[in-house]
Amino acid sequence: MRAASLALLLTVLASPALADSVPPDVAAAVKAAMPQMTITEAELKERDGRRYYDVEGKLPDGAEIELDMLQTSRGWEVVEIQRDIAWSAAPAPVRAAAPTARPVRVIESRQTDGAVVYELFAEGQPKDPALEVMWKDGQATVLENRWPH
Repeated sequence: MRAASLALLLTVLASPALADSVPPDVAAAVKAAMPQMTITEAELKERDGRRYYDVEGKLPDGAEIELDMLQTSRGWEVVEIQRDIAWSAAPAPVRAAAPTARPVRVIESRQTDGAVVYELFAEGQPKDPALEVMWKDGQATVLENRWPH
């Protein structure tokens, strides 16, 4: 019985937070960046020594969106705004940069500097993108290294 209780507790602790349990400073940063977004869940993560909150939500039109928030010395800052799109909706130069790509999922990640990173996921590989293409200043570039956010 104790093992089952411990397993349940670990599952709850590892699960994404519900919107009402998002820390006030994270919620305020989300509201400042995307006032029309309703938070549906959030998850604290650590990657490469950096702390992030992945905050998922919905816009008034029902579209799903995710903000990746990085904890900095100034507080929580939006580093990416993500949404799923169809591969056919990516700009033609982005699709041309990866002509053999047949992604089963595409995440459009808008960066704070105006760049957009298209994360392409292959069949059977849902955790990490198989390929990433950056669209910036009218140029599409296949990234050789994984984008840090």
